[in-house]
Amino acid sequence: MQLESNVLRRGNRYALILVDLCAGFIDPALSPLASEAGSVVEANQRLLAHFRERGWPVFFTTVAYSDDAQATVFREKLPALNVLQVGSGLEEIDARLTPREDEPVLVKHWASGFFATDLHQKLQEAGVDGTVVTGLTTSGCVRATALDSLQYNYRTLVPREAVGDRDAKAHEANLRDLGIKYVDVLSLEETVRFLG
Repeated sequence: MQLESNVLRRGNRYALILVDLCAGFIDPALSPLASEAGSVVEANQRLLAHFRERGWPVFFTTVAYSDDAQATVFREKLPALNVLQVGSGLEEIDARLTPREDEPVLVKHWASGFFATDLHQKLQEAGVDGTVVTGLTTSGCVRATALDSLQYNYRTLVPREAVGDRDAKAHEANLRDLGIKYVDVLSLEETVRFLG
């Protein structure tokens, strides 16, 4: 039996969460975790401009380690994460998406932008009941952040063109699964229209 997904009702106030759009995931010449993500950056530039023009909340996440005791099992499973050291430059948000002073950059050690950070608290302080989750990678940190967004009871959108993955099949499979069970997966154009 095939499950049917329902489109979520529109929230009252949305925040944009840009997940790990940093050098470590964007520049393949610098990091084994990166993929060609030029089109993903461009889609995020458009969404970022949309949110900034309206004065809506924006949050960035990045991954950076300063201690061998941080996220040991995660790093054991995916040793390539060890390149993401504080001060390496790989944790820096891509210059095309430079955060403003009032746009927090949350440093995380695990996949979800919510886990062991104060993202939920900041969203609550901003009066948010919906999120738009974008970034890299679809099958990893984007998925984990989108799932936690739902689990904190936010109406969650994932714009298809604003997320990417090193593995095209994993990208498509995760977008399909997220869209069926957890969040609304929309095109970039649909997202902009939905937000108004």
